[in-house]
Amino acid sequence: MQPKKENTSEKSNLHPRSKHRERYDFEKLIASCSELKPFVHKNIYGDESIDFFNPKAVKTLNKSLLLHFYNLQYWDIPEPYLCPPVPGRADYIHYMADVLARVNQNLIPRGNKVTCLDIGVGANMIYPIVGISEYDWNFIGSDIDLKALDVARNIISQHIYMPNKIDLRFQPQLQHIFINIIHQKEYIDITICNPPFHASMADGQAGTRRKLNNLTGKKNNKTILNFGGQENELWCEGGELAFIKTMIEESKLYAKQVLWFSSLVSKQSHLKSIIYILKTIGVSEYKTIEMAQGNKVSRVIVWTYLTKAEQQDWAKTRWK
Repeated sequence: MQPKKENTSEKSNLHPRSKHRERYDFEKLIASCSELKPFVHKNIYGDESIDFFNPKAVKTLNKSLLLHFYNLQYWDIPEPYLCPPVPGRADYIHYMADVLARVNQNLIPRGNKVTCLDIGVGANMIYPIVGISEYDWNFIGSDIDLKALDVARNIISQHIYMPNKIDLRFQPQLQHIFINIIHQKEYIDITICNPPFHASMADGQAGTRRKLNNLTGKKNNKTILNFGGQENELWCEGGELAFIKTMIEESKLYAKQVLWFSSLVSKQSHLKSIIYILKTIGVSEYKTIEMAQGNKVSRVIVWTYLTKAEQQDWAKTRWK
């Protein structure tokens, strides 16, 4: 057995309110999800772990996290739908709660008075699950994939409290993001999005090979995605930058109906262009928030068209 690796029991780079800062307690996770047990083994350091190159193992680990930490009785998605890591998605929700708190005397608004729009909710529906469990927010989830929405509806149907908390909406036009989704005279407190970041499937496969090569130190021709993913979940024409550009352009149409817009930005090199677009379109305020999970660093860009006074008035009228 290899000498034990030096590590700490806490993942300090995760958000302070994250339920995932402690190392995985596989005994408890298996108690919540017995399907995880066959995938757990001792790694070279003698610690319990799973094979993070195995999509089924990764999916089952994330299923166990959802069942154990977020008040779920049932969760499942068919292959090959995207099963992203729960800790990273939970961090996004926590940081957006902080954004809302800044205009509410540093108090996080909770309950039915808060509505969050998840663009590309997917079959996995992780953002609404975390947001409801942690803050009791209401959610709107949009997607271009009818099958993904059916899978999400099945998860909702298994939980008594969910039908009144989540409104799933189909986006029939691929070129639009907010159009067709935000209704007239509807007010939304924050929007979230994990945009497809590849410009093509070939680009996505090349990125996966680079990731595997970096992790293993070996040349690898495999294109297997350890978190899965449908084509529309992983790539779109023009990639991440084009998607966020469209999102910003459409956001102006709803400048007075949404308090804060936001999006994940996976490539730091895109930030300069995104900020230029935001300044050009005339937002009132924008900010970048860094998040880290392990060695991976990602960013969230948030923007609003409302002045400070309008933001404070929003909080007083909607959350009190």
